[in-house]
Amino acid sequence: MTQTVAVLGTGKIGEALLSGMIRAGWRPADLLVTTRRADRADELRTRYGVEPVTNAEAAKRADTLILAVKPQDMGKLLDELSPHIAADRLVISAAAGIPTAFIEERLAAGTPVVRVMPNTPVLVDEGMSVISAGSHATADHLAHAEEIFGGVGKTLRVPESQQDAATALSGSGPAYFYFLVEAMTDAGILLGLPRAQAHDLIVQAAIGAAVMLRDSGEHPVKLREAVTSPAGTTISAIRELENHGVRAALIAALEAARDRSRELASGNG
Repeated sequence: MTQTVAVLGTGKIGEALLSGMIRAGWRPADLLVTTRRADRADELRTRYGVEPVTNAEAAKRADTLILAVKPQDMGKLLDELSPHIAADRLVISAAAGIPTAFIEERLAAGTPVVRVMPNTPVLVDEGMSVISAGSHATADHLAHAEEIFGGVGKTLRVPESQQDAATALSGSGPAYFYFLVEAMTDAGILLGLPRAQAHDLIVQAAIGAAVMLRDSGEHPVKLREAVTSPAGTTISAIRELENHGVRAALIAALEAARDRSRELASGNG
């Protein structure tokens, strides 16, 4: 049976999902998109061969609706959609900090809702999308969400109670690495390297380290120790990182991100 999927909200994340689905083999004829601007609709039609529609039309026609809008726009969107969504439709939310209960209470009773927290590397097919079931979502609904988001990276199922922690680690995670690369590049400049060279050295070190973590199966401590010779340069640097509380700062930062996600979910943002 052919499934029609509508992507409501075609910003960076929404368009990344759309292009990823097409690369994974979805037919453009089975995909609908919504956007506020006519020129953007024309752009998406030309680029992907998909059909731009209104939000109401998407709700009526699609078997699965992906809500890829900003959290502050979710309530208004649901008010617009609710008269048109049948209870057997699957609703997937990709909005940060919005619990499934918020969506379920605004739709017909029994509507299955799946919550997904992607991160920005979905733009290069290296994302991590954390998936949780709402009250009425089944294993089949979760598998369908995994099929969609698996086209732009990896997926992981967690209980919804862990979504705030996952947001802190994965949703915001890329920004922490960008911050570290920025700081290490500045250090390279201080040490006398041109900015471009310092940047290239750090980025390649980050890529290499990430691939080794992913492919070796080794604990990060073991990989770090392999680079840390007695009385060498690396242990001197690690000592300074520990003396300046970098480990504790990272833990505190992730706790703050988790707490902020909880605030947004409770409507206190």
